[in-house]
Amino acid sequence: MFKKETYIKRREKLKKEVGNGLILLLGNSESPMNYADNTYHYRQDSTFLYFTGINHPDLVMLIDCDSGEEILYGDDYTIDHIVWMGQQATIASKAALCGINESQALAKLQAKLDKAKNQSRKIHFLPVYRHDNKIRLFEWLGVHPAKVSDEASLELIKAVINQRNYKSDEEIVEIEKAVNTSVDMHVAAMRMAKPGICESEIAAEMQRIAEAENGHLSFPVIATINGQTLHNHYHGNVIKDGQLFLLDCGAETEMGYAGDLSSTFPVGKTFTPEQKEIFNIALAGHEAAIDMLKPGVEFKEVYYQSARTIMEGMKSMGFVKGNIEDALINGAHAMFFPCGLGHMMGLDVHDMEDLGEVYVGWDGVPKSTQFGLKSLRLGRKLEPGFVLTIEPGIYFIPDLIDLWKKNKTNAEYLNFDMLEKYRNFGGIRNEEDFLITPDGKRLLGKQKPKTIEQVEAERKYAFK
Repeated sequence: MFKKETYIKRREKLKKEVGNGLILLLGNSESPMNYADNTYHYRQDSTFLYFTGINHPDLVMLIDCDSGEEILYGDDYTIDHIVWMGQQATIASKAALCGINESQALAKLQAKLDKAKNQSRKIHFLPVYRHDNKIRLFEWLGVHPAKVSDEASLELIKAVINQRNYKSDEEIVEIEKAVNTSVDMHVAAMRMAKPGICESEIAAEMQRIAEAENGHLSFPVIATINGQTLHNHYHGNVIKDGQLFLLDCGAETEMGYAGDLSSTFPVGKTFTPEQKEIFNIALAGHEAAIDMLKPGVEFKEVYYQSARTIMEGMKSMGFVKGNIEDALINGAHAMFFPCGLGHMMGLDVHDMEDLGEVYVGWDGVPKSTQFGLKSLRLGRKLEPGFVLTIEPGIYFIPDLIDLWKKNKTNAEYLNFDMLEKYRNFGGIRNEEDFLITPDGKRLLGKQKPKTIEQVEAERKYAFK
């Protein structure tokens, strides 16, 4: 945890921004794998963690914006729990660590909420992503699970985002811990991958490194020879010489802050000439985006500059024809680059995605429905304190090639004969994490190998 004054200040700011009524913040419960006592790794809700720092299940915080009252609701463990889990701190002692002076049993929450409803007081709650919390809102407030997102408080959503989007110095320290561990994970993968091993061996090592630092993975590992599948979590392939390996993984610190990096490297000792050419075009798109990062710049324009650079490179190879600007307007770049350029990062690897990308990444501006652009999670003007990823890529997706070729989609800008030759190429992505500073940007954590020369230097270790 940070010092308790950090959490006190965060809650005071939240009360002022929401203005009036009650704020109901739900923590997460344990999630059973196959029966109640066999649970997945516990992860506290990030917003609850942001305002309390308490990583403990079955807690609820109620904040009165009018009186200033703060109550932490939860039940102390009984001897039946302690026999299995050992001695545990009381809810009151946990509350004190983050500056909450009052705690009560969870059963007392209903009466408090009923009183507020009888007084026609506004009860603010956030959209929830776990079904057990949707059921709780139904039991406590009568909100049907299907209506939770519709009835969630927009005032509270915006107030939370307006705090969590701007990372403090102490948060940056935590994020850099996560990024540094993430770099270690990627270097280890580059040094261990070689023909004949299974993708799962690399994925397992990534998890080991994260947990060895007393943390966890910040999201499920993507470790695959099928890099054209953007979120590929299958790890059953035996890797072979000549293939490309795409790794997208990150560590999460003990306090819940995330790192998120991607690398692409050859399974053999070196890239093939064709792989080098595509790799360098993707890297040029990556560097073009980084060069634009500074306060006041719309991230949507950063995305387009990255896409423009990639399209120019692909045109030089014969994949693209016609006017590049027209091709961008019509979304032809999505053949190679169908995803976004980056996203906010913090306590969530896709920070506050549960609260809505349109508010987190677009500042309330409706997102485009165009294929490719609609997947851009961040488009708003950049501001100091934002932490974000830069992760353009080039992907050859056979199903997309077939569909667009059949429908003649963007046929005036794409050379489908050339695309057919590369349909089994795979995908390439480089990803790094940045802080927007008052005068520009700063790479977070230590440098990850990302150029051909740097990557191939690491690959030598796998063949010693």
